[in-house]
Amino acid sequence: MQRRDGSLSSRAWTLVVGVLALGLLPVAPAAEARPSAPSQAVECGTRFPTYVRAPGAGVGAVLGDVPITMSDGAVLRANVTLPNRRGPFPTALTITGYGKGTDFGALGGTDPGLVGHGYAVMVLDDRGTGTSQGQWDSWGDRTVADYREVLDWIVDQPWSDGRVGMTGASYMGITSLLAAASGHPAVKAVFATVPMGDSYRDIAGAGGQGNLAFIPLWLGLVTGLGLAYGTPAGLVAEHLIGAAQFQVPLLAQEVVGGLPAYDGPFWRQRSPIDVADRITVPTFLVGGLDDLFQRGVPMLYERLADHTDTRMLIGPWTHTTTGQGLPTGGVPSEGQLRLQWFDQHVRGRDTGAACIPPVTQYVRGQERYVSSPTWPVPDLTARRWHLQGDGSLTLAPPVAGSASRSYLAVPVTGLCTRSTSQWLIGLVPESCAHDNRIDELLGLTYTTEPFTTETVINGPIQADVWLTTDKTDAVVSVAVSDVAPDGTSRGLSNGLLLASHRAVDPARSRLLDGQSIQPWHPFTQAATLNVTPGEPTLVPIEVFPTSAAIVPGHRLRITITPYDLPHAVPPMPSGLDSFLGTVTVLSDAAHPSSVVLPVVDATAVAARTALTASG
Repeated sequence: MQRRDGSLSSRAWTLVVGVLALGLLPVAPAAEARPSAPSQAVECGTRFPTYVRAPGAGVGAVLGDVPITMSDGAVLRANVTLPNRRGPFPTALTITGYGKGTDFGALGGTDPGLVGHGYAVMVLDDRGTGTSQGQWDSWGDRTVADYREVLDWIVDQPWSDGRVGMTGASYMGITSLLAAASGHPAVKAVFATVPMGDSYRDIAGAGGQGNLAFIPLWLGLVTGLGLAYGTPAGLVAEHLIGAAQFQVPLLAQEVVGGLPAYDGPFWRQRSPIDVADRITVPTFLVGGLDDLFQRGVPMLYERLADHTDTRMLIGPWTHTTTGQGLPTGGVPSEGQLRLQWFDQHVRGRDTGAACIPPVTQYVRGQERYVSSPTWPVPDLTARRWHLQGDGSLTLAPPVAGSASRSYLAVPVTGLCTRSTSQWLIGLVPESCAHDNRIDELLGLTYTTEPFTTETVINGPIQADVWLTTDKTDAVVSVAVSDVAPDGTSRGLSNGLLLASHRAVDPARSRLLDGQSIQPWHPFTQAATLNVTPGEPTLVPIEVFPTSAAIVPGHRLRITITPYDLPHAVPPMPSGLDSFLGTVTVLSDAAHPSSVVLPVVDATAVAARTALTASG
């Protein structure tokens, strides 16, 4: 493969809001794929090595609201929890934007497990959040510069032995990566759960559309949660003014099609994948098949694994369910893995971490975890299915005179789908999260005959949709689903694109067997292409990577709709240009709409990578 580069008390309400906030954020491209697992001087199998260590200490001193003065005079504050034993200690550092006072560990609260195992656990309020001074700007230059200064401060503390492991989920996973990219010698390892890779392509502007479901919520909650956990009165006004100066204009500009609606320096500054080459410490990434950063985590892995010791675990999780169900299927719990990783790479103990499989993914359909030496997995073949005018999906291309099908661009589709669950971080009815059929009534579906042999899909997907429209732009949303014999249409992944953003950079797109399987769109103003009403137009759409098996008796389905609400809304100019347009999907010999998937032989996967059944 060739690579392209809820009536509740105020505190209860705060916790609910906190859950909603879990994880946003604002991909930079990956690069040439190289063998990813560093060489190991040990014999390793396909199973996770056992590492169990009983806690040796309880909580000792708790240092609250510790001031740390930055070089520009801003005072950041942290909570530090020390083990009940003689120090000094290695430090587990989490940098949060959600208020260090939360007892919600996933939002950046103290991890008692690490304290019990002898780590000083420090939780820092990021600049402009919680009890820290300054203006929050979603990882601008000054904020990122803070991280190196904070690390200097840790090294100088009497309770610190000078060794630091960066850890956290979502926002805190992102800050962990950015701190490691500073190159500070105190950072010895990273354990990042559901971090984003590319702020624009992963979440803020996927497909050239604004994420007006999650982004406004997240931006508001960074400020709201920080104020909820003991923020001094003098800082409340400062944080609110900061929000008015940064967050409000940012959203407004994206809605009206200003510069933030396009990729550029603002988003690149806030994309961990753009600094991945500067992360040289062992890094463990945890992702989810239905997570916000379904795209970003594997691409971060790919970028990191070519030059540093990196591991990746992807489970059947949304953004708020990461780690649920573990240990199972031979895979330890997330907490066990973090301890093993840190004891090996921060403390320098031999914990067997070298034998953790490089890549472990949950395979839908098989309902188990499998391991692999790389991502993308080996032995992939590009297999193209064609969208036929009669609604079928076949390996045979369409013939001359095949029919076409049309939809009306009315913003009602996407409201009850897997995608809804993904972008509302799992807070939707189960019927929507696991069955797309309601939404499919309003779109165009293309479905195969029942499969007679198992087909495993692993990696990114590309949909090549030929269309015409009577407007000057069009929104195309693509869903890939596994249809069970009872008719349930379980969504596997999604992609979408504004037709005016169809330009592709071939040098940064991913090829498989000579076919493009992951197009890289520039998403800049300069790369915008006109859409001529009535003219056949090829729209190559990136569908986020997934891991699934279509088992015998099941069918593969591609669904095309005009919108993916509430996830994505086109910026106002494009929205007006496409609203109520009639879009016709072409399926003929000259305009063969299709989808190309990365397929691997199921028996080869089982022989090479099976851990155990997860049930």
